[in-house]
Amino acid sequence: MHLQMKIIVRGIGWITRDAYGGVRTGTRHAFADGEAADTLSKKNLFSYPVKNVGRFDRMSRMTCYAAALALKDAAVAYSAFQKQDIGVIGTSSAGSLQADVEYFKDYIEGGRTLSRGNLFIYTLPSSPFGEAAIHFGLRGPLLYLQDREASLAAVIDASEEMLLAGETTMVLAGKVEEDESIFVVVQAEPAADAPVLCDLSAIRTTTEADPDIPGIIESYSVLGNKKGAV
Repeated sequence: MHLQMKIIVRGIGWITRDAYGGVRTGTRHAFADGEAADTLSKKNLFSYPVKNVGRFDRMSRMTCYAAALALKDAAVAYSAFQKQDIGVIGTSSAGSLQADVEYFKDYIEGGRTLSRGNLFIYTLPSSPFGEAAIHFGLRGPLLYLQDREASLAAVIDASEEMLLAGETTMVLAGKVEEDESIFVVVQAEPAADAPVLCDLSAIRTTTEADPDIPGIIESYSVLGNKKGAV
């Protein structure tokens, strides 16, 4: 049964230090002088406002921004009143290290008696993906994947395993860094009218060839020119 299951990539959202956009739709928006990923909160990326985004750590903001871009590129609608069986799996090079440092620094400054609970929330590397799941109403499996290279290829492989095991029918699979982020929307047995970028084998080959996010995005742009070729 697994060999007959059709798994496709519906869309990809990405952010680099210089720009942001989507692969299937071929969108690319360069940051103006003085702009960076922090300004994306003002770019109308979301269908509705993200609650408490001001308290998010940087990794959580980068996760939610790229996830919003990916869902938009894949034409996956969401709302504040809708829950969907979509999983989230991701990785990063540093995990929650920066959040851990900030939490411990606050603990020291507080006389080694307490630290702010808002900082503690992000001392788990899975927290940014949890924030995305909460906002977008995703109730599928959630997993932070840690491997030596923090490779997107490993995340793509894990998302395929989720789909083949029937744990969910769609996965947001991504890699998040302090200044760069990318998410891929992967779906099993899509409806006939679902938007399609490429099949999973095409994206896996591209991802393995370019381990860094800007390189991956550049290679994925070729897939955008061939979208629908499954």
